[in-house]
Amino acid sequence: MITKLAVVTILVRDQDEALQFYTEKLGLEKMDDMSFGEGNRWLTVTAKNQRDVQIFLQKGDSFGVDAMDQVGKATMWAFNTDNCREDYETLKGRGVKFLSEPTEQPWGIQATFEDLYGNKFSIVEEPTTSESA
Repeated sequence: MITKLAVVTILVRDQDEALQFYTEKLGLEKMDDMSFGEGNRWLTVTAKNQRDVQIFLQKGDSFGVDAMDQVGKATMWAFNTDNCREDYETLKGRGVKFLSEPTEQPWGIQATFEDLYGNKFSIVEEPTTSESA
């Protein structure tokens, strides 16, 4: 049986460039970085407090597949945050391109950004217990 989500793949054009974006701009941490086979590289990042889920930064033309035309066309992912408005300002200050400012939604405060390839992500601050009661 399936027990948990372990790895999410994001197709990128350049793994070093993507690593820099995800670590320096978003503040994620590099977890694995292994080269093997014919120029293939297993490169993952993860949130500091959630090391059981990794984001695999897969080069679009690796592992015998040419999927460069799919780079930037992934489904949207969401990161939880303790303070959406504060993180929005921090990330925006680091040059992250936001598609929407923090707005109140039924599920919390949300802002949407994209990575350097056009993949879309949200940061979501879930309502506190007193707000959702």
